[in-house]
Amino acid sequence: MTLTPAQYALALLAAVCIGLAKSGFSGVSLVSVVVFADLYGAKTSVGFVLPLLIAADLMAWPAFREHGSWKAVWPMLLPALVGLGVGWWVLGILDQQMARRAIGASILVMVVIQATRRLHPETFDRLALSSGFGTAAGVTGGFSTMLANAAGPVIQLYLLARKIPKMELIGTGARFFLLINLIKVPLNSKLTLITSHTLLENAKLLPAVAVGIFGGRRLVKLVPQKVFEWMIIGFSTIAGIRLMFF
Repeated sequence: MTLTPAQYALALLAAVCIGLAKSGFSGVSLVSVVVFADLYGAKTSVGFVLPLLIAADLMAWPAFREHGSWKAVWPMLLPALVGLGVGWWVLGILDQQMARRAIGASILVMVVIQATRRLHPETFDRLALSSGFGTAAGVTGGFSTMLANAAGPVIQLYLLARKIPKMELIGTGARFFLLINLIKVPLNSKLTLITSHTLLENAKLLPAVAVGIFGGRRLVKLVPQKVFEWMIIGFSTIAGIRLMFF
């Protein structure tokens, strides 16, 4: 599709949000999910965004290479692959309107998880330390990333529950999502959600992703996340309801 200047400005903003999310502000990734779903259609946007995410992962990993390790990635991988498989099957049978509602529901689930951690941290910590939480987080993350590219918050919360320091968390997340997003490429291609036209459109937005990555790298060391995350929770709640019902 051909975007108007106003729509292109929104797409650039969403691309910056992808970069910011990879730099540690994971909740802001939900902004890009909503904007791209509105601009390109819910189901189409899933494949459209994937190359931008991979480009962001390839920039984030070197930028945070001194933090995190692959060791923390492997326990999450098998459950995430199960979630990917289920999400791929579900995405294949949805039309655009159904996909829009499913993405809205995925966003609201991420919001509930974020809000629970903020409002009831003791309850969340007990849940997060339970034996089944890692498996549940991996499956949920795999499913939501396949269906809506919206797994960042749940994976970050899982790593936070393991008391991983902020910068280590960002480095580990960059490794995990680079691997998962590369695995998603043939799955999205099989559903014809990635085409030569979408890749050309992606190229126009890559500079904005880089701005988000390297700007976010500076901001994450300076900006307290609490107020920022509550703003994202509020926005995402409205956006999730809008996708589901309007």
